[in-house]
Amino acid sequence: MGALTLAACGTAPETPSHLAPQTRSHAADPAVFSEPDTERVATTQVYDHDAAIELEPHPIHLQKGVDLSLSVPKGYGINVAFEGLRRLRFLTKSPDGRLFATDMFNTSDNRRGRVYIFEDWDSAGGQFRRVIMYKDSLHNPNQVAFYKDEGQDYIYVAETGVLTRWRYHAGDTTASGKPDTVATFPDYGLSYKYGGWHLTRSLAFHNEKLYVSVGSSCNACIEKEDVRASIVEMNPDGSGKQLLYATGLRNSVGIQWVGDKLWVTSMGRDLLGPDKPEDLFQEVRRGEYYGWPYYFQYQDSVYADTAMQRMARDQQVRIPAKPPVAWCGFRAHSAPLGFAWFRGFGDSLLNDHALVCLHGSTTVARQRGNAIVRITRQGSYAPVVDGFLDGRTSADRKGRPCDVLQADSRSFFFTDDLNGVLYYVWKEK
Repeated sequence: MGALTLAACGTAPETPSHLAPQTRSHAADPAVFSEPDTERVATTQVYDHDAAIELEPHPIHLQKGVDLSLSVPKGYGINVAFEGLRRLRFLTKSPDGRLFATDMFNTSDNRRGRVYIFEDWDSAGGQFRRVIMYKDSLHNPNQVAFYKDEGQDYIYVAETGVLTRWRYHAGDTTASGKPDTVATFPDYGLSYKYGGWHLTRSLAFHNEKLYVSVGSSCNACIEKEDVRASIVEMNPDGSGKQLLYATGLRNSVGIQWVGDKLWVTSMGRDLLGPDKPEDLFQEVRRGEYYGWPYYFQYQDSVYADTAMQRMARDQQVRIPAKPPVAWCGFRAHSAPLGFAWFRGFGDSLLNDHALVCLHGSTTVARQRGNAIVRITRQGSYAPVVDGFLDGRTSADRKGRPCDVLQADSRSFFFTDDLNGVLYYVWKEK
C-alpha cells in the first residue's frame, strides 16, 4: 500500500488527505510555549473551568461487550477505528504515510509485544478494515519512530532493554533483514505493582540526534546507574558517546520536540498521599535536573522529599539544587503519557494547543486522569475527551487513553490500552 489516504463520508470529514506530517517534530516554535515562565497562574489541582470545553456524549459499544459513553467537543464525532488488539500504545506515521502502533500485550514484563500497521481505510465507516503485524515477540515495545540516516529510512523499535532499527522501504509489511542494535538499557527493577520497573522506552529525533527516555527502576530510590530516570542523547546510529541530556525524570513516557524545545510528560512518585506530588508536563533543557527523587511539585511549588534527602545525606550523595516549577501540574496519580501538539488544525479550540492523554491512577477509586485534556496557556487544563470512568471501581473504568496523534486539519486518532482500541475523532462541518 502506498501513502495512507483517509477518506470519510456521512458526518465524518471528507477526504482527510493523510496523516499530518511532522506532528511529532515541528519547524516553528509554537507561541503558546514561547514564554513558559511568564504570566503563569497557580493551578488548584482541578480542571480549568474557565477554559472548559462544551462536550457532548457519544455511545460506544465494543465487540468485547464493553459499553461506554465518550464525550467530545460539541460539533465533533467519535468512533472506533479498530479494536480487538491488546495493550495498544503509541502511534507513529511512517514516511509513506501509514499508521503504525505498538502493542505491549499486557502490563507484565513480557516478550509478546508487537508492532502493527493499520491498513485499508473504510471512508464510509471511518474505520480500518485490517491490521498487519509488522513485528512480534518484542520485549515491552512502547514506541516506534522513523528516521532517515545517510539517505536510508529506518524504523526504530524501543524495547525495554534494547533499541534496534531496521531498514524501511515504502510498502514494507514486515521487518526483514538483520537489525542494527543502536543502544542497550537496563531491563530490571521493582515490579510494576510497587511503582518501579518502568518498562517503557520513548523516542524523539531533533537536529540529527536521537533522544531516549529511560525510567527509574523504583518508586523512589538512589539509583546505581546514571542512565536511570533520564533522557539520553546519541547519534541516530548509536555511535559516539551517549550523553545524559536531562536527569531527575522518574518516568517520562511522552517526549517530543516542539520547535527547539523538548517537552515531556512526567509521573511523580507514589506513597506521598492521594494528592501529592503532581504529575507534570514540562520543558526539559540540556544538562538540567528535574527533581526526582529529592524533590516534588505540588500546587505550583517545589518541595523537598525529606525522606530521600535524608537517605542521600546518610549515603554521602550530593543533592542537586531545587528544580524549576513545571509548566503544567496535573492532579496526583493522573499518569500523563502521550501528547500531541496540534498545528494547522481547522478549529481554534484545538489548534496551537497540546493535547495530553491522562492514563489514570492504578487505584481507580482516586478518580484521577482517565481523559484527554487540552493544556491552556496558563498551564491549567480541561477535558477534550472524557467518559472513560463512570464510578469508583475497576469495573467502572471503560478505557485508559495512552497516545494521541493528529491525522489532518480536522481529525485525530488516540489509543486506549485497556481495551486495545484505536479511536478516531473528527470535526463535523
